[in-house]
Amino acid sequence: MPNNVRTVEYFYCTVEDQPGESYKLLALLAEVGVNLLAFTAVPSGLLNTQFTLFPEDSNKLKVEAKKASLVMHGPVPALLVQGTDELGALTDIHKNLFDYGVNVVSSSAVTDGKGGFGYIIYIRTEQFNTAKAALGL
Repeated sequence: MPNNVRTVEYFYCTVEDQPGESYKLLALLAEVGVNLLAFTAVPSGLLNTQFTLFPEDSNKLKVEAKKASLVMHGPVPALLVQGTDELGALTDIHKNLFDYGVNVVSSSAVTDGKGGFGYIIYIRTEQFNTAKAALGL
């Protein structure tokens, strides 16, 4: 299966690093029907955590976050690659980006355990269109 590459948007917020913060946010989003394509939580300093949310429907997230008084930053564009998990699966992606002079700011990949993978690529806004061209969008 060839890679499926698409543009996605992400939003982020910072919370105090306490037990249950991910649960509270994820439960709220599930309750109001916000489906996420991806979610990350990473430390932000000593006492905070940054949540990054990749909603299937950005407008729905914006509306529901506002209703819940959640302070979300974004949207920010990113790339989501999904494909067949094989040795070197990310190599061609990075070769194409390199050939176009695109710097990958950050990225995360995971396999699904059934032969597929998902890969989020963060690119600086000023290079985003070049990155899309590099990956055939």
